[in-house]
Amino acid sequence: MLEKARELLQTYFGYPSFRIGQEQAISSVLQGNNTVCVMPTGGGKSIVYQIPALILPGTTLVISPLISLMKDQVDTLHQLGISAAFINSSLSAQEAAETMEEAVHGGYKLLYVAPERLESYEFQEMLKNLQIPLVAVDEAHCISQWGHDFRPSYLQIARLMDKLQDNTVVLALTATATPKVRDDICDSLDIDPTNSVLTGFERENLSFSVIKGQDRLAFLKDYVKKNRNEAGIIYAATRKTVDQLYEWLKKEGIDAAHYHAGMKDIDRANEQERFLKDQADVMVATSAFGMGIDKSNIRYVVHYQMPKNMESYYQEAGRAGRDGLPSECTMLYSPQDVQIQRFLIDQSSEQGRMSQELEKLQQMADYCHTENCLQAYILEYFGEREAEPCGRCGNCTDTRTSVDVTKEAQMVLSCIIRMGQKYGKAITAAVLTGSRNKKVLDFGFNKLSTYGILKEQSVKQVTELIEFLISTNLIGVEHGAYPTIYVSPAGKEVLTGKQQVFRKEAVQIKQVSNDDPLFEELRQLRKTVAEAEHVPPFVIFSDSSLKDMCARLPQSEEEFLQVSGVGQHKLEKYGETFIKAISEYVEANPDRERVLTAATPSAKTTKPVKKGINDSYLETYKLHQEGLTVTEIAAKRELAVSTMETHLLQCIQNGMNVNFSLLIPDEYLADLEKAVSEAGRDRLKPIKERLPDEVSYFMIKVFLYSLRKQEKLSVE
Repeated sequence: MLEKARELLQTYFGYPSFRIGQEQAISSVLQGNNTVCVMPTGGGKSIVYQIPALILPGTTLVISPLISLMKDQVDTLHQLGISAAFINSSLSAQEAAETMEEAVHGGYKLLYVAPERLESYEFQEMLKNLQIPLVAVDEAHCISQWGHDFRPSYLQIARLMDKLQDNTVVLALTATATPKVRDDICDSLDIDPTNSVLTGFERENLSFSVIKGQDRLAFLKDYVKKNRNEAGIIYAATRKTVDQLYEWLKKEGIDAAHYHAGMKDIDRANEQERFLKDQADVMVATSAFGMGIDKSNIRYVVHYQMPKNMESYYQEAGRAGRDGLPSECTMLYSPQDVQIQRFLIDQSSEQGRMSQELEKLQQMADYCHTENCLQAYILEYFGEREAEPCGRCGNCTDTRTSVDVTKEAQMVLSCIIRMGQKYGKAITAAVLTGSRNKKVLDFGFNKLSTYGILKEQSVKQVTELIEFLISTNLIGVEHGAYPTIYVSPAGKEVLTGKQQVFRKEAVQIKQVSNDDPLFEELRQLRKTVAEAEHVPPFVIFSDSSLKDMCARLPQSEEEFLQVSGVGQHKLEKYGETFIKAISEYVEANPDRERVLTAATPSAKTTKPVKKGINDSYLETYKLHQEGLTVTEIAAKRELAVSTMETHLLQCIQNGMNVNFSLLIPDEYLADLEKAVSEAGRDRLKPIKERLPDEVSYFMIKVFLYSLRKQEKLSVE
C-alpha cells in the first residue's frame, strides 16, 4: 500500500517523495495502528491523513476546531480533484443535513467536522451510518488540560470511537505538544506511545529574532514598507492595539486587513478573505486569527507584543513559510508585554490553571531575554534535549558591535531618582533633553542638575534609550492609569558603578526575499486565475511552486509536471496558461538561466539558479573550495561556526560540490555508517544518540547528504 501512497502523492499533489515522518505515519495508519503524529506547522500533517483517505474504503472523518481551515482544506482538495466537504456552524441546518445525506451515500472521501458537533448525541448516532475507516484528530493538543488550548468538546472523541467499527483507526495530529501533552493524547485516544511519529519541531526555513530596546512603531514601519510586496501577519495582544496599528498602516499607504474577536462576524470574514486572496498584504490581528489558516505564502510574522506562552508563539510564528521558502519570525519585545499578558491571564484563566499559565508566561519572557540560539530554546522547550544552534536566528547571526552606554544610562537613572520615581518616560526624556514645555517648567524640573544633560540627543533618541534600559530590567515600570518608571535594584548597581551597560547597534531592516520579475508576473497571473475561480491564490499554486517555475522555466507539459507541487490535475487545469506566460517571458529575456530536468536531456547545460544562496553564502563556499575547514572559515570571516555550517548545508542542498572530507573527520565515518544503519534516516536524534559527543548534528546532516549523492550516482 505504500507504493500506492507514493503514486497518489505524485498524481494528486505533485510531489515525488514524502517529507520526513509522513511515510512513517501513513504506514502506521495503513497497518491499522492508532497513531499520534507531531510535526511542526508547515510540516505536511494534512498529507498524513489525506493519502490514507484516498486508499481506504469509505469516508475519513477529520475533526478540526478551525472553521477557516476546513474551508481552505476543502477548497484545496477540490482543486486537486478530491471529493470533500465540511459540516460546521457556517452552514445552515438544511445545508448540514444535505451534506450529511451525501456523506451517508459515500459522496465524499473526507468529511471535516467541528468537535462541538460531537456533543450532539444525534450527530454521533448519524455517524454510525457512515463507513469510517479513519478518524483524524487535528490540533490534538486541545484534548489535554495541560495543553495551551484545552477544549472540553475534544473529550467526546473517545466516546465516538467506542461507537464506531472496531477496525476504525484514530490518528492524532499536532504541531505543538510538550511530552506531558503527548502523554495525555495517547491516554485519551488509546494510542500506544510506541506508535508516535515525532519529526522534531525545527523549521529550517524560518529565522527567529527578538528586537529589544528599539522604537517598535518605527521598526515596524520600516519593516513592512521594505517588504510591502510580501504577505505578512502582525500579531498584537489586545484589540485596541490591533485597531491602532491597522489605522496607522492604512495612513502609511499599506494594504492592511485586521481581525479580532470584537469585530462583527461578517467583518472578520471579509477581512480574512481579503488577506487570503492577496487583496491585503498585511493582516494585523490578535491571537483570534490564524488557527488553521492554510495560506502558504506568508513570508513574515511579526509579534508587536509578546504572546502569553511558547505554544501560542510557535504556532503563530509557524504560519510563516508553510511552503518551505525562507521566512522571518520577529518579536518586538517590551517588558510592558509581561504585565499585559499577566492581566489577560488574571481575567481569563481558571483558578486551578493560574500557576501553570504564569509559569508558561515566565518561560516566554525568558525566550525574549536569552542570548543563546532562539531556535534551540524553542526545541528544548518542546522536549528536544541539547538542540544544536541553528546558525540563522537573530542571536546566532548577530554581528553588531556593542557600545558602552554606561555614562548615558547613569544620567537617565539619576534623573529618574531626582524626579521622585513617579513620572513616565515621556516627561523624563523631556527633562533630560532640556525641553521648555509647560509641564516641565510647572513642576520645576528645569532646576534639577540632570535637566538638559542629554540635550545633544533628540527626545526620540532618549526615549529609545529609556526603552532599552527597561528591556534590560535596569528601569522598572509601575502600571496604572498612567505608567510610571523607577530605578530597579539592578539599575542601582549601574548608578554606583558596580555594573556597566552595553547596547547593541540598531537592527538593520532587510528584505525577506529578492525581487524576481518573472516571479512577480507569475504571482499576478496566479491572482487573476484565483479571482476568476473565487479561491485564494495559494490554492492555485504555492509560492514555492512559482519559485520552482522561475528556476526550471518549463515550456512543455512534461517539464511542467516536474515542478514541485504540480500534479496531473493541476497540469490539466493551469498548465497551458502558465507555460504560455513562461514561454513569452523566456522569449523576451533569452539570457534567463534555468535548472534543467530529466525531461530535457537534449537541452544545453546551463548554470542552475541557486535557491537561498546570497553573497555571504558564496563567500563561505569560496573559502571552503580553497581547502579551509569550517572552524577556519568562521575565524577568517569572524562569524559563528554554526552560521558557516548553515551556509555550507544550503550550498549542498543546491547541488554545489563540496569536499566532504573537510566537513567530517575520517575517524568518525565508521561510527556514522553504523549509527545510520541502526537508526535509519528519518530522524537525526536517534542517530546522534549512537555517536560520540564530538560528532555534531552538522556532521550527521552532511553524511546523509553524501549518502544520497552516492546513491544517485550509482543509479545514474
